[in-house]
Amino acid sequence: MINICDYRGHIRNWHELCSELSIDSCLSREERENEIIIGAYKKWGREMADHIYGMFAFALFDTDENKYFCLRDHFGTKPFYYYITKDNRLLCGTNISRIIGQEGFAKELNVDMLQIYMTLTYVAGEDTFFKGVKKLMPGHWLEFRDGVLNIGRYWTPTFKPDDSKSLDEWADEIHETLKSIFPEVKDDNEVAESFLSGGVDSSYVLAMSDAKRADSCGYDEERFDESRIASKTAELLNVEHSVANIQPKDFFDIVPFVMYNMEQPLGDASAIVFTLGCKATAEHTKLCYSGEGADEFFGGYNMYRNAERYGENLKTFYVGNTNIMKEDEKLRILKHYDPNVLPINLVKYIYDETEGLDPLTKMSDVDIQIWLEGDIYLNVDKMSTACGLEIRMPLTDRRIFDIASRMPSKYKVNDETNKVAFRTAAAKVLPDEIAFRKKLGFIVPIRIWLADERYNADVRNKFRSDMAAQFFDLDEINAIFDDYVGGNSDNWRKVWTIYTFLVWYEEYFVKR
Repeated sequence: MINICDYRGHIRNWHELCSELSIDSCLSREERENEIIIGAYKKWGREMADHIYGMFAFALFDTDENKYFCLRDHFGTKPFYYYITKDNRLLCGTNISRIIGQEGFAKELNVDMLQIYMTLTYVAGEDTFFKGVKKLMPGHWLEFRDGVLNIGRYWTPTFKPDDSKSLDEWADEIHETLKSIFPEVKDDNEVAESFLSGGVDSSYVLAMSDAKRADSCGYDEERFDESRIASKTAELLNVEHSVANIQPKDFFDIVPFVMYNMEQPLGDASAIVFTLGCKATAEHTKLCYSGEGADEFFGGYNMYRNAERYGENLKTFYVGNTNIMKEDEKLRILKHYDPNVLPINLVKYIYDETEGLDPLTKMSDVDIQIWLEGDIYLNVDKMSTACGLEIRMPLTDRRIFDIASRMPSKYKVNDETNKVAFRTAAAKVLPDEIAFRKKLGFIVPIRIWLADERYNADVRNKFRSDMAAQFFDLDEINAIFDDYVGGNSDNWRKVWTIYTFLVWYEEYFVKR
């Protein structure tokens, strides 16, 4: 007998799989997905993920073979963790809290991770802040039998540029593929809304979907507020539009909730806004679309336009989308510093895999394998779940990635813009002023709010605390904070990254 121990996800091609695996397609979603997972394991074993489109992570126990089998999807949209006890038992699941609560778990801080975190602002690679708790990485399976752990990789992003197509042909392929994916993203009896910013990704998703309502976040600070642009997009597409107006007090008040439910510290300030947006959206729907994936697949970040200039030097410094603190600064700040614990070590295997490819492809692959998993997808999954909302990401799909993996970099980034082919595809259903709008990112007024004495009292208190003194030189971190408050707004990321770690540590190692 095969039992599902834990599962999190959504299987898109369930119609096809029900037919192939002789499963009743009239079952409820939960029943049919359980049957699909068990049936796919019986038929294809370790290769089962090759046959599934969607978002998933799960653990099975095969009673006949006395074996655990665990699997995480290709891109890591859903988390999965495991831990081996001293008496050689496997604890695993899609939540760290599931592991912490079991007999045999010894809670201990992995202090080395702080060194990585201070550069990246998120937990990258297979290790976590809990010593011994590891992530099953994207595209990997895990087996555990008779005390023996075996982990394998079933999928690796590969890139084979095809120069035979024109820009318009690539745009057509993107558009037609996305059109074919959308009917799978939800069932006929489900009603979904769609997150909407001022950018092309969420606008394209909304335009291609059947959503009748869009949801945005906005601020009183007009120069940070994209909701006004989003409102125009919603009006153009004839859908209702809801805006959650984010106030600084609400932003700071919810930080402990975010860090606890994230289960790992995350120094991405947009995660706090995203959580507030999820809370507001969950008041009127339980299902929402979101546009993650296109930036990394199709060259969406402005830094990608410098790829050729970086050239072979990339492998010496590029560790992903964020890099806020250098080693010499961490050496001054941290009480425990190990010169062998370097962020660049986490991505060396990716540069080996992309040897001979162009610099943009190398940068994209680092972000696909490290940044998406460690920051973006973690945030989307953990915070939506904590708020009672389910999010599905149509652009994160192997069929979409397959196009990006074959597309030459000249159709991703040029001197004028980024995501060239993707924007050209979006322009089939959006006006050019939306499809080709300059990328702003998910901006937050945190660089202003964090310096405001009305809101930063907890930050200041934690920076002076005995708790902080366990990890940081207090004079050094308070000098950074004072420099920031004094006008060096570029330091806000360093302040926020230190603060979010301290909030997380308090939640898991002081309060509990």
